[in-house]
Amino acid sequence: MRIAVVGATGNVGTSVLRALADDPRIEYVRGIARRLPQFQQAKTDFVAADIVHSRLEPLFEGMDAVIHLGWRIQSAHRPRELELNNVRGSERVFDAVEGTGVPALIYSSSIGAYSPGPKDQSVNESFPTLGIATSLYSTQKAKVERLLDELE
Repeated sequence: MRIAVVGATGNVGTSVLRALADDPRIEYVRGIARRLPQFQQAKTDFVAADIVHSRLEPLFEGMDAVIHLGWRIQSAHRPRELELNNVRGSERVFDAVEGTGVPALIYSSSIGAYSPGPKDQSVNESFPTLGIATSLYSTQKAKVERLLDELE
């Protein structure tokens, strides 16, 4: 399999790259990040690209799956910049996956996408994903869930 990992140099991305390198079913990984890393990873070629501005289609062509982990948390003092990256950037990733016909998209969702729930009972996957209005992270994760609903 050929896999593209968006956000390949983040905390989760580096762990995903290690797992893919150890998997004999994976023949090639394209690690995509805003900046090229200082490290090497088996089976992985790195490409510097920004999900907001770069052409993503050429990076996804010929891939069997795209794993989207690209997400910025800092700086909350620049909410427009975070929205542009997290929501619009995710939308661009999803559009490029669809446009190139990649058969599988894996997205790192979050419990933060869910609406506040009752304190005394569990909720399941059907619980509303409208986020928590006072949390920028939560509202952006909820917006991306809406994009995934549309894509689905």
